[in-house]
Amino acid sequence: MHLNAVIYGLGSHEAAWRMPESDPRSLTKLSFWIDLARRAEAAGFDALFLGDVLTLQAGADKHLSDAMDPIVIMSALAAVTTRIGLIATASTTFDHPFHLARRFACLDHISDGRAGWNIVTSSNRLEAQNFGLDDMPEHAERYARAADVVDAALALWGSWEEDAKVADQQSGHYLDPAKVHRVDHKGPFVRTAGPLNVPRPPGGRPLLAQAGSSEEGRAFAASRADIVFTVQSDLSEARDFYNDIKARAVRAGRDPQSIRVLPGIVPIAATTREEAEARLLQLNSFANLEHLIAKGSEFLGVDLRSIDLEQPLPEELNMTAGNQASKSRVAALVGVARREKLTVRQLLARVACGRGHLLAVGTGQDIASTMQEWVEGGAADGFNVMCPVLPGDLTMFAEHVMPRLAERG
Repeated sequence: MHLNAVIYGLGSHEAAWRMPESDPRSLTKLSFWIDLARRAEAAGFDALFLGDVLTLQAGADKHLSDAMDPIVIMSALAAVTTRIGLIATASTTFDHPFHLARRFACLDHISDGRAGWNIVTSSNRLEAQNFGLDDMPEHAERYARAADVVDAALALWGSWEEDAKVADQQSGHYLDPAKVHRVDHKGPFVRTAGPLNVPRPPGGRPLLAQAGSSEEGRAFAASRADIVFTVQSDLSEARDFYNDIKARAVRAGRDPQSIRVLPGIVPIAATTREEAEARLLQLNSFANLEHLIAKGSEFLGVDLRSIDLEQPLPEELNMTAGNQASKSRVAALVGVARREKLTVRQLLARVACGRGHLLAVGTGQDIASTMQEWVEGGAADGFNVMCPVLPGDLTMFAEHVMPRLAERG
């Protein structure tokens, strides 16, 4: 079972920054990130995962708004960890493949081969405006560009053969020119001559992760990703997604075991179920309803201010109308609401907790049982563990869930 520790912000819960245990000023302190990395490595996680967004988001006055550059953070953490993987997010929509390939190659070198790139296409109109665009390109176009950018990066990483660097001090011979190659990538969106001015990464290239679950996202992941992150909260639907990704990998000429599917899980672990449920209630009590309504409206593409919060989502609403941001996230949230017959208020609480990811509340045995069921049931190869509050819930997961998983082999 592969486990990534998600260390974005102060936790996955929208109200994490308001909890009495949290220091909302800690994000810009290196000591905060070092502490998280050391806790996760000691607990046995396979990798750290750091998301990103390239804008000050709407409603910034009501929620944690700053977002540190993942490459900078992971570079610092490479120096204070020895084993754990370092997966950083970077957008293919707003950056050139030479920059991306060079930065991740550098991270891979200084971490001795532990770098991973979470490939995103970005989805927020405000991000587009920060880079001189009036709006985001269409969903399909963003994925077409992503494929072009990643193909160019792969070519750049391969522009140095493994033994190209001779570095013979006696002869003065530094590189073997026959083993360093121009790339001359000329795609539909990007061009680059190459070669890269950084040697081949230790493992040949960094690990590639991708999180889209739309049709375009699935096709992209099946052809290029090593890890697929996904939003799933129903076992049957998660199994269908898992089988679809594996089948697409086969059709793309890949070994289906070479691609790992990791749904997100939001664990609230405690000694007893009652304590875990009380923790969830406490978290939700700190959530700002006005912000959640705005956030839910943004995700669903519907103005929830005009809807009775105590009623279910109206059946007649078209939840994807005009929404180019994240089609798979919209489908996941609407699916949760319909399947569990949630009121709008209850759905907003789910948005606050983890935006549609699997919510697991209970003892270490309870949560371990759920995780085991999903892996053995063919719905996951592991999980992106999205602790509600950091570092507290990460410590609770390490103390209550990790030992139960170890006992089960």
